[in-house]
Amino acid sequence: MKLEPIPRIRNISKEAFKRDFVQPQKPVVIERLIEDWPAYHKWDLNYVSRIAGDRKVPLYDDRPISSEYKFNQAHAEMKMADYIELLKKGPTNYRIFLYNLMKEVPAFQDDFQFPDIGLRFLKQLPMLFFGGENSRVFMHYDIDYANILHFHFHGKKQCILFPPGQSENLYKVPHALISREDIDFNEPDYEKFPVLKKARGYITELNHGECLYMPEGYWHQMTYLSPGFSMSLRATPRTLTNFSKAVYNLIFMRHFDNYMRKIRGQKWIDYKNEQAVKRTHKKHDISL
Repeated sequence: MKLEPIPRIRNISKEAFKRDFVQPQKPVVIERLIEDWPAYHKWDLNYVSRIAGDRKVPLYDDRPISSEYKFNQAHAEMKMADYIELLKKGPTNYRIFLYNLMKEVPAFQDDFQFPDIGLRFLKQLPMLFFGGENSRVFMHYDIDYANILHFHFHGKKQCILFPPGQSENLYKVPHALISREDIDFNEPDYEKFPVLKKARGYITELNHGECLYMPEGYWHQMTYLSPGFSMSLRATPRTLTNFSKAVYNLIFMRHFDNYMRKIRGQKWIDYKNEQAVKRTHKKHDISL
C-alpha cells in the first residue's frame, strides 16, 4: 500500500506541537516525551503482573464480528497475571482492549502525568491495551473522535494510519467504525478490494516509551510485533462537526447497531459487509 513513514521527533514544545500537528491534524511520533515519567522506567509486563496480577481482565480475540456479541463485548476473561504468562509463552490472539486499569488499580496513576502539550484531556479515561506477538487490531477509527496520545511499553508495535478523508477508499462498513475485517493491510488483496490501491496513509513502529499522536477521526490498525502494552490519553475534538459525530456515534449509532444485531442476527452483519464493498465500488464506478 502507499504508506509514508510518520514523522519522528525527539521532543517538542507545546506551541510547536499545536502549530505543526494539532492544527493541521497530522500524526507524529514523539520519541522522548515521557522520559521523566516513572512509567518510562518501571512499566513492563512483569511490573503490571506484580501490581495488578489478581485483577480479572476482559479479553478479545480476532474472531470476526458476529451477532453473538454486542458492540465491544469481551470474548473471555482471566486474571491479569495469567494473561501476562500467556503473552510470555508465545503468540496468542487474546488482547486487552480499552481497559480502564487506572480506575481498577489506582497505584498506576502515580506513574504518569498528563503532558502539557496543548490538548484538553479527558482525565477520567486513560486506557490500556495489551497484545501478544503478531496479534492485531482491525482497521477502525474511535467512536468519540478524540485526539489521542498513544504511548507504547515493553516491546515493539506497528501502527498504520489513514486520515478521515481516506474513508471512501477503505471499504468502511456502514453503521460501524471499521473497515472490512478480512482486509490484510500489510498484504492487501487488490483483486478482491481494488480501491485500496487509491488509499494513502502512514506507517510507523513504536518502541518502548515512544508516543504516537493520532488526530481525531484517524483510522488506525495496530500489530504487536512482540508482546507489549500501550496507554492512550484522549482529548476532546477541536471542532463542533467532529463533536457532533462523536455524540451521534455514542448515542445513536452503536445502540442502533446492537438493536439490529438482536433482531436480524448474522444477516445484519453479512448485509453490512456486503454493503461495504457495494458502496465503495459504486463510488468509484467499479463493477465486479
